Amino acid sequence: MKKIFSLLLISLILAAVIIGSGVYNIAATEKHWPVTEKLIEWMRISSVNAHVKSMEVPSLDSTDMDMIVTGATHYHAMCTGCHLAPGMKPTELSIGLYPQAPVFYQREATIDPAKALEQMRAYFWVIKNGIKMTAMPAWGLSHDDATIWAMVAFISRMSGMTHEQYQELTHSTQGSVSGHDHHDHSHE
Repeated sequence: MKKIFSLLLISLILAAVIIGSGVYNIAATEKHWPVTEKLIEWMRISSVNAHVKSMEVPSLDSTDMDMIVTGATHYHAMCTGCHLAPGMKPTELSIGLYPQAPVFYQREATIDPAKALEQMRAYFWVIKNGIKMTAMPAWGLSHDDATIWAMVAFISRMSGMTHEQYQELTHSTQGSVSGHDHHDHSHE
């Protein structure tokens, strides 16, 4: 027991020296040490999974075009700077992010219904609560659950979406979503 306590104490002192010395570079231009990256990823996945286990997912019927358009319009107003959109080149913001934000339209569609449900729960939780020490804000502070679920429904449909499909969804009700300035600007 004495050895374990001594080893733990030495580890804590070593960690304090490393942290306090500034040897660990926290610049966004430098990648984490592999062990740090794995630890952060494990912590993020475990935290999200723990918080979404019993979450009820409402019907996100892909034929409910009002919901999809609502999600698309909010995504267009709030998310494209980091997550991009079909036909959009990387932005100054998206290039400078570390870790990089996921680009949803480039992801493969999730076919397994159980995995898709799990993914939708995770998307909802992250959009609502944000993630510390990333550029992901907590949109739940300014948006209700129905709007966030609409964004989840839209994001879940983005895989392989074309620029034309995206434009049709995001520009069909330009300016009709309250709380957002929807001016037309090109992302090409």
